[in-house]
Amino acid sequence: MNISPLPVRNGVNATRLRLPSNSGFDTVADYLLHRFGHLDPAEITQRLENGEIVATDGTPLNLHTRMDEYQFCWYYRSVPHEDPLPVQYRILHRDDDLVVIDKPHFLPTTPGGRFIQETALVRLRNELTLPELVPIHRLDRATAGVLLFSANPATRGAYQQLFERQEVSKGYQAVAALPAGFKWSGPVVVRNHITKEKGVLRSVVKDRLADPVPPNAVSRIELLRANDTHGLFQLTPYTGKTHQLRIHMAAIGLGIINDPFYPILLDKAPDNFSAPLQLLAQWIGFTDPLSGTPRSFTSSLQLLHDPANTQP
Repeated sequence: MNISPLPVRNGVNATRLRLPSNSGFDTVADYLLHRFGHLDPAEITQRLENGEIVATDGTPLNLHTRMDEYQFCWYYRSVPHEDPLPVQYRILHRDDDLVVIDKPHFLPTTPGGRFIQETALVRLRNELTLPELVPIHRLDRATAGVLLFSANPATRGAYQQLFERQEVSKGYQAVAALPAGFKWSGPVVVRNHITKEKGVLRSVVKDRLADPVPPNAVSRIELLRANDTHGLFQLTPYTGKTHQLRIHMAAIGLGIINDPFYPILLDKAPDNFSAPLQLLAQWIGFTDPLSGTPRSFTSSLQLLHDPANTQP
């Protein structure tokens, strides 16, 4: 069972840890001291003595709890200091069921890695006092735009199913640098097979000649406007693979401006807040599963290198 016995604290969920039956340790305390050997042993011992580590039924574990008594334990992670990100979301809509924001570039959707408090989810939970808020879908940290959250556990499943059944329409915009002599005969539809391995930064496009596989990623790309150096493109994803739009723009020779992954993986560098990835989740639309009426939300953001804002 994945329901936490501990409430959300400071906008962050408790963490679940499996207690293996064949660990070779007699007590939970012995296992935790081994499992988290990089932490101060006194901190782990103190947490157990304070009843801060609990079983799935909420029973506090102690220094003598045996490994074979429980399958899982729950605890709060120690949250390291985070420097505030100099970006801010804008709330586009809020009702009893949905919260919709304009997510800025550089702000993660959910906690992960070095970002916990500095995420859209945790910021919103704390600002709106909504500890049960969860994202219905996700945007990459580098991508800005419309992002939906469920505020009501009772109706959450109905909205999640829209995304699972691909009954949600999405429109993105992206800016690419144009090569000399650029001519556009689009719109074009890009189809390929994309895979993403956990822990690997970039998604991988399968070589359909070397490894014949059906396409699982499809996007429509249309030029909206251009000057001599930049083009603003409308992107319509028909599937939702990781980094799909970034890969598809690179595949047609028009990599998105400030993309550190595609077509070339650049060395990791500190965030340059003056040079965001020029990709925007510009709108999202669906038929509301509760009311049956059409709903849509549109970003108020504009890409920095939109030809409407730049001179050749």
